[in-house]
Amino acid sequence: MRWTVGLAAVAVLGLSACNKPAEKSEGQTAAPAFVPSQTPPKRKPGLWEQRVATGDFVQVSRVCLDETTDAKMSFWGAQATRDMCEKNIFSARVAGGYQFSSICDMGSGGKTTTSGTATGDFNSKYLIQAESSTVGAAAPQMNGLRKLTIEAAWQGACPEGFKPGDMALPGGVKINMLDMAAAPTAP
Repeated sequence: MRWTVGLAAVAVLGLSACNKPAEKSEGQTAAPAFVPSQTPPKRKPGLWEQRVATGDFVQVSRVCLDETTDAKMSFWGAQATRDMCEKNIFSARVAGGYQFSSICDMGSGGKTTTSGTATGDFNSKYLIQAESSTVGAAAPQMNGLRKLTIEAAWQGACPEGFKPGDMALPGGVKINMLDMAAAPTAP
């Protein structure tokens, strides 16, 4: 359960940045943090089962997507981290897929550098393989190098009782990522 809550918290942190305005110094215009060289593929609307693996930890979840939710919860995080990153690049440079990289301040006092690939057809399946390194985070356990693999497969239409953004986690926990991102944050 600790990892479930941790992964949900990471996802919420990223999604909470969706509507965060870019910070500007007086008389300066904020530089865009995201300039794609390719248009990222869109996932097919419906229910996706995701197998997330990092080290020895594996978690399987299911998420319901429609076109709007997919745009807000992109599989590689560009929308979620748009104003937190000094670099966020997405391009088609690998056989059968895409390459991405970012350098972001995730609000922990540290900086996270991520690079990876996304392959697949995004209608029935996709695979993301990424490596990230965090340095300077206030919580020592956040620092270090991590490898992440996400295998996702389309399961069909979202089942009754699921709305776009709903994510079913292990142990019967169900959250809505869009609702969590819209929740007010403490000052």
